[in-house]
Parts: sequence; C-alpha cells; structure tokens
Amino acid sequence: MTAVTRAPGDRHRRWAAPPRPPWEEEPSKAGLAGKGIALGLAAFAILFPLWIVVVTSLQSKKTIDAAGGLVVVPQGVTFIAYRELLTGGQVQRAALVSVGVTLTGTLFSMAVSVLCAYGLSRTGSLGHRWFLMLLLATMFFGAGLIPTYLLVQALGLTDTYLALILPSAVSVFNILVLRAFFMGISPELVDSARIDGAGDWRILWQIVMPLSRAVLAVISLFYAVGYWSAWFNASIYLSDQDMMPLQNVMIQLVQKQERPVGLATQINTGQLSPLAVQMAVMVLALLPVAVLSPFVQRHFKKGMLTGAVKG
Repeated sequence: MTAVTRAPGDRHRRWAAPPRPPWEEEPSKAGLAGKGIALGLAAFAILFPLWIVVVTSLQSKKTIDAAGGLVVVPQGVTFIAYRELLTGGQVQRAALVSVGVTLTGTLFSMAVSVLCAYGLSRTGSLGHRWFLMLLLATMFFGAGLIPTYLLVQALGLTDTYLALILPSAVSVFNILVLRAFFMGISPELVDSARIDGAGDWRILWQIVMPLSRAVLAVISLFYAVGYWSAWFNASIYLSDQDMMPLQNVMIQLVQKQERPVGLATQINTGQLSPLAVQMAVMVLALLPVAVLSPFVQRHFKKGMLTGAVKG
C-alpha cells in the first residue's frame, strides 16, 4: 500500500478562500486595497458611535462635565448609572415584562407563521391560491390605526399584555419567506413519508422543520427583535404604568418624564450625570440584540437568501 504524501500547506487549506471560478479575473492590489479601506470606514462609522455610547455610560459626572458632553477617551470606569437603573423596581419590572412578551410573542408568532407557511406551501391544499392572495393583499392595504384601536378595544384587550402581542403577531413577509423555503424541500422526502403512513403534522415536525433550522432561526430573531424593540402598542393600548415594557420606561427616562426615586435623587444631588443615564439606557436596550445576533448570523445567508429565491 502506497503512502499518501501531504503537502505542508494542506492542513491550512481548509482556511483558505474558496477557489475562484475560471471566468472571474483575479482582483488587483488596488481593488483589494479599496475594498479594505471601504470596509474599514464602514466598520468605523458603525463602531465609533457605539464606543462613545458605552464609554459615556461608564464615566462619572466629573469626567462627563470635563469633556463637555460625550466622552471619547475613558477616564476610569464606574457602573453607578447601571446600578441605579437596575436597582430601581420600575426598570426591573419593565425588563421582566419585555422578556415575557418577547418570549411568548415569538413562540406564538412562529407557531402561526410556520403552520400558515406550511399550508400555503402545499399547492394542492384547499383554497391555497385564495388564502395566498388574501395574505398578499394585506401587504398593500391596511385598515389604519383608528380601526385597529377600535378592534382591540372591542375585543377587551386594552390594558392587557395580549394587546402587545396579537396586533402585530404575524408578518406576511416572514410567512412568504418560510413558504418559499418549505417549497424548496425535496418533494421525494415528503412523498416517501406519506407512503410510510406519516400525516401532515408528522411530516412538518420530523421532516420539514429539521431541514429548515436556518430560516426558522432567522425568522425567530426577526420576531424577537420586533417584540423587544416595540413601544408603540404599549403607548396606545396600556394606561397602567406598572405594565409598561422596558422600551417605554427607557423612553420616559431619556425624556425625563418619570424617574425612580433613587435615580432622581442621584441626579438632583449631582452624584450622577443625566447623560450617563441616557447612554446606559441605550446600552441596556441594545444589549440583548447584540448578544443574540452573532449566534444567528451564520444562518442569515442560508435562511434568508435561499428562502427568498426558491419557490
């Protein structure tokens, strides 16, 4: 048996760029340099404001006053703004409300969207074309704010957490992306499962959903970010301050409409800068999205592009 010799660079080949198609020209040094500069400027334009927000939230009132506002170069670190925000019962309660609404709403929206998309992906199902046209019509025509509010009020959903979920529970765009992805699954797999006696529920649960993890992760992130960032529904459907989600409480803190007693005392006595509080509010609002996004990022290309092209 002949031994297989391996070139010294073979072990690093898996980290190399994929082979370039023969019809595509090699990039020039000027082109590579231009791309690097453009990407560097784009990264700087995105990260520099975030750096200022985070650094300012971690500075003392003395440092912020000396800088005349936003701080670029940190002078020590203090977590007094975060401590005062998180020790106040109002912010903690609002954070729990937002987490509960986000988890519940995302699960409900995904369940409805997956079932609707699977039904629409079966072209021979009853009323398939009419239901699809009805959904498409809602993307171009809407009742408006006043009829929607009257409907929510007539259903008795005002001053309830359901008012934060049901009015925006389903996105037709997300359903169409899921439908296109489901239609791209090999029909032979579904036909073989039907021959073995599997019904639609089993096919959806054991075949379609495991093959659609990428698009399911992306759509789940879309719904979760939407629920976490939503504030408008709470502002018009809720009147109880204790039921307000985190985003609405953060808006009140930034606009100085209402502050917890301890936080207001720290600001009025000069121990805490209002600007540090505002920057800390922004960091707390962005933190969950910034933490979750990298875990779903690898699914974006496969989930969104494939789901948008197929079908």
